[in-house]
Amino acid sequence: MSQAKIILHGGFFSEAGTTDPIKKAKQDALADIIRKTYLYVQDHSARETVVYAVELLEDCHLFNAGTGSQIQRDGKIRMSASLMDGVSLKFSGVINIEDVKNPIRVAECLLQVDDRVLGGEGATRFARMQGFEHFNTETTQRRQEYETKLASTGVGTVGCVVLDRHGNLAAATSTGGKGFEIPGRVSDSATVAGNFANAACAVSCTGVGEDIVSGAVAIKIVTRVSDGVSLRHACERTFAELKPFDGFAGAIALDKDGNLFYIDSHPRMVFASFDGEKLVVFE
Repeated sequence: MSQAKIILHGGFFSEAGTTDPIKKAKQDALADIIRKTYLYVQDHSARETVVYAVELLEDCHLFNAGTGSQIQRDGKIRMSASLMDGVSLKFSGVINIEDVKNPIRVAECLLQVDDRVLGGEGATRFARMQGFEHFNTETTQRRQEYETKLASTGVGTVGCVVLDRHGNLAAATSTGGKGFEIPGRVSDSATVAGNFANAACAVSCTGVGEDIVSGAVAIKIVTRVSDGVSLRHACERTFAELKPFDGFAGAIALDKDGNLFYIDSHPRMVFASFDGEKLVVFE
């Protein structure tokens, strides 16, 4: 068995109103979550572990996913999340789901059915059928931002990629959107541009969804690694291709050999990595 490795992100530091105490709180939260996740992965698969980690991130009001999600232009919260298992090569996700505590858990349920990506009312209805109760993810801070039209730039997506002890990879990503978007807007988080994994590599993205989709970021990185390009060069080449349109994105990645890499096009992504010995939290 190999040593498990984990890297996760909590979006960017560029949210409106982000202060040094909030930055420190996010860093501390990531450190706590990644330690819990590392203990969890000792007895669970990569697929199970990325869901567990993203659920913890969704439950933390500091991040724009699950509790604490952004409010859209019509005053409602709609969230998206996805999961990809590098072993089965199955992708599942929910787009613009409403009133559930953990969108990533609904995405996990969809991994077991034929119609694995659901949006809007269909996603919410499926969640209710699976026993997910109504849950209001709005926080006072998000409501105040909405009412004063000072919401963040919407780059607070969360995600996790894991290499488990058996050498298997998985990725999961969740977002509350960018804030004040037109209802019906689709983010990158429940697409292969924002979340992708196979036996060679796993990637989770954050940033401006439209830019990440335009750059097909996650799937490009994974494809290049699968074709023999090093993880670093795959990430750097993919992000170089964002420059012509000044794409705003960040990515965390792991390959099958345990190499990890993070990259962002604009300062600065919140991330943490842990291999059981060395904990790195961006400062």
